[in-house]
Amino acid sequence: MRALMIQGAGSNVGKSLLVAGLCRAARLRGLKVAPFKPQNMSNNAAVTADGGEIGRAQALQALACGIEPHTDMNPILLKPESEMGSQVIVQGRRLTTVRAREYSALKPKLMAPVLESFNRLKSAVDLVIVEGAGSPAEVNLRPRDIANMGFARAANVPVVLAGDIDRGGVIAQIVGTQVVIDPADAAMIEGFVINKFRGDPRLFDDGYAFIAERTKWRGFGVLPFFAEAARLPAEDALDLPRGGGTGGFRVAALQFSRIANFDDLDPLSQEPGVSLTMVRQGETIPGDTDLVILPGSKSTRGDLDFLRAQGWDIDLAAHVRRGGHVLGICGGYQMLGRTISDPDGIEGPAGETDGLGLLKVDTVMTADKRLTRTEATHAASGAPIRGYEIHIGHTSGEARGRPFAHVAGEAEGAVSADGRVMGSYLHGMFSGDSFRQAFLKQLGAAPSATSYAAGVEDTLDRLAAHLEAHLDVDGLLAVAR
Repeated sequence: MRALMIQGAGSNVGKSLLVAGLCRAARLRGLKVAPFKPQNMSNNAAVTADGGEIGRAQALQALACGIEPHTDMNPILLKPESEMGSQVIVQGRRLTTVRAREYSALKPKLMAPVLESFNRLKSAVDLVIVEGAGSPAEVNLRPRDIANMGFARAANVPVVLAGDIDRGGVIAQIVGTQVVIDPADAAMIEGFVINKFRGDPRLFDDGYAFIAERTKWRGFGVLPFFAEAARLPAEDALDLPRGGGTGGFRVAALQFSRIANFDDLDPLSQEPGVSLTMVRQGETIPGDTDLVILPGSKSTRGDLDFLRAQGWDIDLAAHVRRGGHVLGICGGYQMLGRTISDPDGIEGPAGETDGLGLLKVDTVMTADKRLTRTEATHAASGAPIRGYEIHIGHTSGEARGRPFAHVAGEAEGAVSADGRVMGSYLHGMFSGDSFRQAFLKQLGAAPSATSYAAGVEDTLDRLAAHLEAHLDVDGLLAVAR
């Protein structure tokens, strides 16, 4: 029962992808392996088999391991609701909502569930591969740290430090980390990896040797940039591409300021007959769009204000007048209705906001959070849908009489009288090939026979092979204790 931790010399250095690749490589070697991240911050969450939620990256890493996602894989999940505050999820369940300064005081109480989950997970597998958060060089956060060296030392887990050469300054990233962290923390680091190299890796031989000589840490290799990572679900909204595909059916998705569960869009971006455009702040919805998607949001009323500030409400009204289609998913579904009420101030200041009025439904926010995997039947085509629900709020109104889908014989979602505006709480619907094909065909697109799930599995295998070809994977796994 061993463990190894990958920490980053900065944020967004590729830790999640490295852990996923190592998980798949270990699995292919016959090891029973599981991922773990003590603390994650993301609005892109997955519903687990035990009825909780974890970061999407840990769900992907679990897939790389060939096991079901479990709340123990990410015991602390922070879901930002504003610039200043986040919802705190502990072992899959909402504990509270706090401001950043308040969370610092809360952290010492969270080490116990972190270690509890880690030890429970470790006892069930041969190997746990742990992902850090941010960087241990953020020494201002060290006194109450549960995400990097605070955890590594409490759990006695050896660390490998990853640096991102693509953004430049990787020598300073890694050497500087050793300089600023506590010597006892530095002693936990067994070596380093250089990630995201473009071009001939031999060109970095001198820099690699300099890092090894200056730090006395072991180098485990230089990993070339893995372009196929774009085929895997992204966790950070900053990683969202501007679009994908060159097909004739044009989809535009609105990139809200608090966009959540945006991996709903990944299967569409990989459809050969579809071109997907992410519409960002300050941009307009293209006039030739066939389908506009309003994705999930962690702050529905706040992002509705954001939508209007961009003028997207005007664009949407024009799109519908031209005969275009609209799909709202979760928070996007709530926005399409007449009103969104939050009498108890669950997502922000208490009050009511007028919706877009494109669906005759109304939503009331409640403290109860629905977390469930869901099997449904698409009302228009009869195609099966396998997805999940992760939302607060109850939606009602006459448009519910025209459901988007049926769940155990009950209506789910809503559709406008002309069938052009649709809303649903079902995340992950497009991952199912049969539903995606039926939905696109219904809207006049020419879907392919592409298997999204098979493509993800193949990419994970390719990622593992990529790591095996360029890193000392034997050495990395041997470091685990």
